[in-house]
Amino acid sequence: MDGFFSLSKIGWTLIQPDHLLVILLGLATLLISFRIRSGVRLLWITVLLLITITLFPVGNWLLRPLETRFEQPELTEDIGGIIVLGGGEIAEQSVLWQQPQFNSAADRILAMLPLMKRYPELPVIFSGGSGSLLRPEYRGGDVVQQWLQTLGLGQRVMIERNSRNTYENALESRQLLKVSPQKPWLLVTSAYHMPRSVGVFRHQGWPVIAYPVDYYSGEDRYRPAMWKNLRDLSIACREWLGLTVYYLTGKIGQWFPAPETDKGQHETTDN
Repeated sequence: MDGFFSLSKIGWTLIQPDHLLVILLGLATLLISFRIRSGVRLLWITVLLLITITLFPVGNWLLRPLETRFEQPELTEDIGGIIVLGGGEIAEQSVLWQQPQFNSAADRILAMLPLMKRYPELPVIFSGGSGSLLRPEYRGGDVVQQWLQTLGLGQRVMIERNSRNTYENALESRQLLKVSPQKPWLLVTSAYHMPRSVGVFRHQGWPVIAYPVDYYSGEDRYRPAMWKNLRDLSIACREWLGLTVYYLTGKIGQWFPAPETDKGQHETTDN
């Protein structure tokens, strides 16, 4: 598992869109400096890619099928518990400034409060360790634990702080729970992250009901917006790549997990 985690982090660092554009630009400059003709072509390709990303909401197009795969559920009493996946915490800065710091995915964490109020007797797990290769000592679970303590809820939530990715979220949370879940649990994570998360938990025999939050996609707007478009493209590419890698390595049973039908079977039509 260590090899998978390390390879996935290093590989994504090299191929994520913003880094890839810098690599292509640097390579084109190097080739041009050595008077190699292909350097000019590579430079033009890089410029065209940058213009396309700036003017067209490609990331929005790729995010939408991810974020619409699972709709908001109708809450019932037939719930076994609540599990919230980390990703909204900025662990290193939280330690530096001695107060909880959160990023744009904080909706995952904030969603806990109304759900805990709605289901005061149900167990709640927050699952989040460190996804960093270089600073693994800073863990999201510690940030959320500190935040919950300031709200007087420190004893209400079980904190799983060893997981490093979505697969380990399910694995480590299952070990923390110590029993096999019988009723479905509400699974809270970002909408774009929900298909892969549901697939992982299902594959490990944990029945879940998707509770998506933290949406990024919106109306298609054809105007210069390089940084937003590049951010959306990076999020979408990472998630589609994650789905593919998880499927090929046997961590999910479907490439694009779908909501369950009334008969308990998975939908087979991928939009």
